[in-house]
Amino acid sequence: MRRVVFNQKGGVGKSSIATNLAAISAWEGHKTLLIDLDVQGNTSSYLGINTHDEEQCPENNVADFFRRSTGGMLSVKKSPDYFVHETFIENLYLIPSSPELEVLEMELERRHKIYKLKQALEKLEDEYERIYIDTPPNFNFYSKSALIAADTALIPFNCDSFSRQALYNLMANIEELGEDHNPELEIEGVIVNQFLSQAKLPAALIAELREEELPVLNSYLSSSVKMKESQCAQRPMIAFAPSHKLTKQLIELYREIEGLS
Repeated sequence: MRRVVFNQKGGVGKSSIATNLAAISAWEGHKTLLIDLDVQGNTSSYLGINTHDEEQCPENNVADFFRRSTGGMLSVKKSPDYFVHETFIENLYLIPSSPELEVLEMELERRHKIYKLKQALEKLEDEYERIYIDTPPNFNFYSKSALIAADTALIPFNCDSFSRQALYNLMANIEELGEDHNPELEIEGVIVNQFLSQAKLPAALIAELREEELPVLNSYLSSSVKMKESQCAQRPMIAFAPSHKLTKQLIELYREIEGLS
């Protein structure tokens, strides 16, 4: 199963959700791969790799994977597992980000390398039971590559009017790309994040989305400073605060998308 976590709007918890779901998957005993396609490298940082520090960022990162697909002197072929790194969490593996993703993008688009990630993941799928892909907060080469490579898409959603309008545009873009490049891609669900149970607006917005038959998942994630603390500690919630309310919500979300609840 290959899942992409994507939203064109920033600040919706994309990297946090991708990392925590992958960590729970590993904790549940599934050999899990997490891929960081965001030049910001937040997912990599969450798991202890500061990709903006030359001493910490490994050379065999996701940018190196794409660079080797462009031809020339650096095009020596490597198996996709060459770019995979172990993490401190048992069963959880990472292909880290790199600042070089930004400078590579135009070259990759020019050379039409949009299917390279899909081809690599098809080779890795026999080894990893679950694959999660974190994406940049825009509809660019890397997010399109992820959507083409994925089986399903998860869409984080913050309960406000701006996020709602962005959600409609996002779903239209995903559906159009799926029709053209990945007809089997399914929108697995909209993840309600930063949910405030005492506020009226979030509940009203969610009810309206459900009335419009959008695939809003039943498991909501509350707003909590504990998430920021876990990011600072570079330990996903399942390792940082396993009994916390937010951790339990993340586990419920994981169980829902896995069809276990």
